[in-house]
Amino acid sequence: MTRPSDQKLRGGYYTPAPIADFLASWAIRSSTDEVLEPSCGDGSILTAAARRLMGQGAPTETLGQQLYGVELDPQEAAKAAQRLRQLGLSLSSQNTIHVGDFFAHCQQRLFGEQVLTLVVQERRHFDAVIGNPPFIRYQHFPEEHRQIAFSLMQRAGLHPNRLTNAWLPFLVVGSLLLKEEGRLAMVIPAELFQVNYAAEVRRFLSDYFSRVTLVTFQQLVFADIQQEVVLLLAERNHHPNSGIRAIELDGIEDLATLTLAELDAAALKPMDHSTEKWTQYFLDSEEIHLLREMRAHPGVTAADQVLDVDVGIVTGRNAFFVLSEEEVKQHGLEPYLERMVSRSGHLAGAIFDAADWQANVAAQLPAFLFTPNDAPLEDLPVPLQQYIALGEAKKYHKGYKCRIRKRWYVAPSVWAPDAFMLRQVHAYPKLVLNTAQAVCTDTIHRVRFRDGANGEAVTAAYLNALTFAFAEVTGRSYGGGVLTFEPSEAERLPLPLVNAERLDLTHFDQLLRADDVETALDITDQVLLQEGLGLRDAQVEMLRGIWVKLRDRRINRK
Repeated sequence: MTRPSDQKLRGGYYTPAPIADFLASWAIRSSTDEVLEPSCGDGSILTAAARRLMGQGAPTETLGQQLYGVELDPQEAAKAAQRLRQLGLSLSSQNTIHVGDFFAHCQQRLFGEQVLTLVVQERRHFDAVIGNPPFIRYQHFPEEHRQIAFSLMQRAGLHPNRLTNAWLPFLVVGSLLLKEEGRLAMVIPAELFQVNYAAEVRRFLSDYFSRVTLVTFQQLVFADIQQEVVLLLAERNHHPNSGIRAIELDGIEDLATLTLAELDAAALKPMDHSTEKWTQYFLDSEEIHLLREMRAHPGVTAADQVLDVDVGIVTGRNAFFVLSEEEVKQHGLEPYLERMVSRSGHLAGAIFDAADWQANVAAQLPAFLFTPNDAPLEDLPVPLQQYIALGEAKKYHKGYKCRIRKRWYVAPSVWAPDAFMLRQVHAYPKLVLNTAQAVCTDTIHRVRFRDGANGEAVTAAYLNALTFAFAEVTGRSYGGGVLTFEPSEAERLPLPLVNAERLDLTHFDQLLRADDVETALDITDQVLLQEGLGLRDAQVEMLRGIWVKLRDRRINRK
């Protein structure tokens, strides 16, 4: 396994100058503002802040006392200090750039708490907090930093868990360090909008700030990572026009022409103070209201009432367990096999039947799962022993998922679902009835229909504008443009099932194979949404438009 780079471990993806300048221009309003940069790196944001303050009339000789940066890496901190000196600033070792962990520094100094033998406490708050927190995933978050960060989050009544990535406490603690009318401007991963572990922080931001602006980009900002980012602009002062708004730009070069007046003129939408995902704020107020109305509609059924979603089989090493017909014959593995679907691209229609599986076999696609008896190696037939020995020669048994098993060559939880569900969605979400009795890898979710549910009707009804629209605001999309669902997210999707038994799944199967989902939607939107739920033409058209708008935004950002 390749060791993560030092840059990845530090999360050190530095801020492009157009973003640093924009954040400083928005957050700093007067020549006397005091500014904090929680992870200042090589100083790109601090120098932008210094230039902004100088432009507002702040005297150079005292400007170093208005800037406060913290940086873990001493070499990067030295670069930041040098950049500020090149602007003519006289830096104070007490007030300007501090080397060390931001959270420990906050606990010891900025929050004014007695820690060990420390006597002098600053208890300092700021007019502006501007930053680009390190994109450190939870696996690489140093434990000694994590513990302090989580204790500071708990000050705000939050309950972080082990899946919390490092940028979240930077965001929360930075917010707590603002003055009563302060402004926060940060570069944040777009997963803030979507992921479940950020749900509590979304609610915190909704409660803590009176106005929030989200500036997003169709293009990826950081070339080194497939990570969509947003600019989070949050104001504590209590505006009469409070709320949230989202503004989308093509690329960071458009920041140069985005004026503060244009930001102020953008339409505000009422903030939802629940843990609801923020993808909805790319919609206008009428569209948001319709989705909330539909969620509460008495004719709509939550997906988890009729189906149970589970991950596919985690083999631990597909190269060993998932085989083509040619490989099966080469190693003599029959009959220790199950029919297998290994990729969502092998599910062309709304039904996967025996003929589809046979077509995959004929095309030499990986269509078999190796399933030896759960028996000691010496009790297995010789061809199986030889194949397992071949796997061990390639060290497949050393992988984590394999080595923790009683017998590494026996994949757990092998069962054929009633239906398959796409885990990663390109154009639209889909249920596929599994009449072939095939199993699947974890690239596809497995679905069991609950007692009493009509599997064919539910599968057909899944194709409708309401469910498609909610899929876009329920799933998670990263830089590559694919919409991803965890089982719990898929089970929260609303399904309009009134009149579902009138739908012809075989017809829909033919339409999807012909790449004609629009005709299928025309049918279901009429039968399920208009006749079943009593929606007006304009409401159905709006739901279809929500899906198309969010789908195209996601795909075009690839």
